[in-house]
Amino acid sequence: MDFASLMSKEIAKAKGTPPSPAIKEPAAPPPKYISKREAEEQRRVTYLAEQARLEAERAARAAAKRKREDDAASESKAREEKRLRLAEEIRLRREAKDAAEERARRKRLGLPETPPPTTTDTPSAPDSDLSDSDSDPDSEDIPPPDLAPKLRALGEPVLLFGETHAAALRRYRRLVAPPAARQAIPTTLRPLPEKLMKVPATVPPPSDRRGRRRLFRQLASYFNMILSEWELALAREDNADTAPGRAARSAMAQCRETMRPLFRKFEKGDLDESILEAVVEIVKAAQERRYVDANDGYLRLSIGKAAWPIGVTMVGIHERSAREKLHDGERGHIMGSEVTRKYLQSIKRCLSFAQVRWPPEDVRQLMG
Repeated sequence: MDFASLMSKEIAKAKGTPPSPAIKEPAAPPPKYISKREAEEQRRVTYLAEQARLEAERAARAAAKRKREDDAASESKAREEKRLRLAEEIRLRREAKDAAEERARRKRLGLPETPPPTTTDTPSAPDSDLSDSDSDPDSEDIPPPDLAPKLRALGEPVLLFGETHAAALRRYRRLVAPPAARQAIPTTLRPLPEKLMKVPATVPPPSDRRGRRRLFRQLASYFNMILSEWELALAREDNADTAPGRAARSAMAQCRETMRPLFRKFEKGDLDESILEAVVEIVKAAQERRYVDANDGYLRLSIGKAAWPIGVTMVGIHERSAREKLHDGERGHIMGSEVTRKYLQSIKRCLSFAQVRWPPEDVRQLMG
């Protein structure tokens, strides 16, 4: 501090006024030149600070991303648990309702009670099924990401060549179906419960694809039910080693094999219209336990109104005009096809068993 500053300070103290601020010395100018070592040190400090800032930003972004993923996973897990819980409740209610209906039906028909199902510790997967979204309770779908691990767990390929998701879903349901629910004739048509097998009085037109698809499912489910009941009835009998027992089992097995082409036509939906109308008429009468009317429908389908020549058909050298009708009838008759003849005869055998299994209230409706 110089002499002028000291004097101004003493004068201000004597007068009682604050001293004038000291004159600041000018700051030293930055050095015009710095050494290489100092420049390198400044660059290193700047680089480390920038890297620390970038690392902090990356850590903050990664933490935010992990938080979002954890929140999404927890929400997805909660939704999946809720869906499985609701599906399990629906399945249990459906099984209880079906069991009550089965007990009532067996009690009405005088059949023995079915043993209670054995429970397992592992919960069964909910039955999601159907290609058709009718009034079926099994109209739920399994998305492809959930279906693929289920098929892998069963040792099956996830997707076959040219297979759609609906076909893969039907294949999975056939694999996981319980033994009691397996069909006598395996088919891609989803089986219907007994209360939904009632066929309509008239065949839906070809334009109504959904109605015809449901009709084919009803027919396939009805014939599968008859064949399954027939097989169970033979299993309850103790005459397997006798000739009649072997003949009955052979007839049932032959009937099941010869009806496979009919089921393939049900799946493709290309059954002839005249045959379809007659089969619907037969099944409709059989479901109402009018077996005589069902037999009449079978006779009209198998024999019809075609001329069947008996005895001598050519008595001279000239061919009569009526003989052309005989040839036309022989060529165009429905029994001309061996496959058709076999599955129509199998339908007649199913009618014969059905009138024993579900006897009519009117004895006059019993076939001879």
